[in-house]
Amino acid sequence: MTSAGPPPGRGRVRDHGIMIGALPTGRMNGLTDVSGVRVGHTTVWRGDAGIDEPVARTGVTAIWPHDGDPFRERVYAGSTALNGYGVSTGELVIAEWGLLASPIVLSDTRHIGVAYDAGVTYATAHDPDVGTLDVAIPVVLECDAGFLSDNRSQTITEADVHRALDDAGTGPIAEGCVGAGTGTQQFDFKGGIGTSSRVVEIGGRSHTVGVLLQTNYGSRRQLSILGKPIGRQITDLMPGHHQEGSCVGVIATDIPLNPLQLQRLTRRIGVGLARTGSVGNDGSGEIFVAFSTANRVPRSSPTQTTTVETMIEGQFWTQGSPFDVIFEAVAEATEEAALNALFQAGTVIGRDGNVLHGAPIDRILALL
Repeated sequence: MTSAGPPPGRGRVRDHGIMIGALPTGRMNGLTDVSGVRVGHTTVWRGDAGIDEPVARTGVTAIWPHDGDPFRERVYAGSTALNGYGVSTGELVIAEWGLLASPIVLSDTRHIGVAYDAGVTYATAHDPDVGTLDVAIPVVLECDAGFLSDNRSQTITEADVHRALDDAGTGPIAEGCVGAGTGTQQFDFKGGIGTSSRVVEIGGRSHTVGVLLQTNYGSRRQLSILGKPIGRQITDLMPGHHQEGSCVGVIATDIPLNPLQLQRLTRRIGVGLARTGSVGNDGSGEIFVAFSTANRVPRSSPTQTTTVETMIEGQFWTQGSPFDVIFEAVAEATEEAALNALFQAGTVIGRDGNVLHGAPIDRILALL
C-alpha cells in the first residue's frame, strides 16, 4: 500500500502472457497508434487521512483528435451511452452535427465544471475568434473518484487541465493510477486508465482502431478474464464498501467513417466491457465517444461545401461486411484496454483511509 504517491504501473496484460483476441495490435497498442492523436495526463495527488487538508486522488486526461486546431478543423464523431448515470458535455453537439470541435477531456464528477471552464479558457487563449465568431463547447466526460478523493473540495484547477492539454503527446500512454484514472475502481479493485489498439485491412488498406478507457465500473463477482469467473474466486481484498461510478470510453480511428457509423462503433465498446463482466450497473455511467481522423471538416469554404470520404454501409452482408472486422477490433481493443487498466493499477489509500487494492496479478494468473 502507498499514500506517498501514485503506485507505478505493474505491466500490461500482454506483459503477463495474456493475449486478447486474434487481430494484430498497433505498434504501441494504444490510442496514439492512430496518427496525429495525442494524449496527456495530469495526476493530482495531495494529502492523507488525518491531515487537515483535502485528500486528492484524482486528475485529468486530455485527448487531442489531431495535430491541428479542432476548433477550426472538426472531425466526424458519434456517441452513445450504455447506462446514463453520468455527465458529459458537448454530447448534444455531437448528436446534432456529428462533429467534434475540441479536445476530449476526462476528469472526475466533482470537477467536470472546472474542466469545462478550463477548456473554454484554453481555446480562447489560443484562438482570437473563439467567443466572437463562434463559442467553444468543450467535450468533457467524468467518472466519480469520491471513494478515494475528497468530493467536498475543489482539488483540480484550471492549471491542471491546461497542463494535460499542453503535455499531450503521440507516444506510449501511461496507464493505471494516472490522470483521470487516479481515483477510480474496477470490480472492487483499483481501476484507472487503460488503452489498446487493433490494425485491420479494408479494401487493401491498413487502418487502425484505438480505444482508451477510464475504468470505474463493476462488482467483484462480475469480473471475468478470458471467460473465467475470476471475481468469484478472489473474495478478499475488498474495499470498505462498494462504490463505482462509470466507464468512459473513447475510440479513435483513421477509417473514413461518417457520424452514424461512428455511433455504431461506440456501441461495440459495450460488447468489449461485457467480455470483462460488465452489465452496465444501474449506478454506473457508461458513456462512449468515437471520432475519425480521416476527414477534417472546415468551418467554411468558398462553395460552402467540402468533399469527404466514407465507408459504404449496407453492403451485401452475405458477401462479408468490412464493418464486421471493425466491430471486432473495437470489442477486442476495449476488452484489452479494460484489463490493462486493471493490471497496471496498484493499491491506493485515499480519503478517510479508504483503500482500493490492486488486483493480485499472480493469483489471477494462477487461476487462469
